[in-house]
Amino acid sequence: MSRVRVEKNGLVKTVTLCRPEKRNAMDGEMLDALLEVFTAKPDDNDRVIVVRGEGPSFCAGIDLAERQRKPSTGTESPVEKVFHAIEMNPLPTVAVVQGAAIAGGCEMALHCEFVVAADTARFGMSLAQIGLAPTWFLTKKLMEVAGPVGTREILMLGDPMPAPWMADRGIICRAVPEDQLDAEAQKIIDRLSANAPLSLRAMKALIVRELAFRDGIEHEDIDALVRAARGSNDAKEGIAARLEKRAPVFTGT
Repeated sequence: MSRVRVEKNGLVKTVTLCRPEKRNAMDGEMLDALLEVFTAKPDDNDRVIVVRGEGPSFCAGIDLAERQRKPSTGTESPVEKVFHAIEMNPLPTVAVVQGAAIAGGCEMALHCEFVVAADTARFGMSLAQIGLAPTWFLTKKLMEVAGPVGTREILMLGDPMPAPWMADRGIICRAVPEDQLDAEAQKIIDRLSANAPLSLRAMKALIVRELAFRDGIEHEDIDALVRAARGSNDAKEGIAARLEKRAPVFTGT
């Protein structure tokens, strides 16, 4: 079964993560499929891309079991390639979030222009709790949408934040009762579909480009800190503890 399902309905393309038994955790196969979808040139009649998760969760982030078996050896993270492709795709994107949007799942949603969530949904970056650290690219997105105060709370505490908390701070677009999620998302999708497509593409490009000023900041030393955290004994212990559903024992090494 494919990890990603793509459906067209008129002007709208819906991309669904299809790994509900793993809370739609992203493995290599899913990342490859998502990259292909978001780097493809849109059809002339495409107006909006909707991102959803099948089942009770939106996305639980990277598949930690696969990461433990096959640590990344490349200099560019596959998940970063996917999120960059979402951000650079010319069409506006709408994430419809239910359940958990954790770590990479949270970042995937926040790389979309609009995030509509059930008020029971939770967003979190639990990396500090398992000995990892986000890259410059991923932190930049949090800073753009959450500001420094929200970013500190999301990253450094690591606890999942309820969707209403995210909406109250303008980090996501809407948090609505679960039974109203699809209807509320459809209002935004319909409005985007009815707007002038060339205007929307220009506006998305403008916003992305004007927020890109942080890309030029020197950050090789920060990258080294992130690599040290990701290659540490604490990271190995944190991932193992999360998979074994126990509290980690960190040593600072």
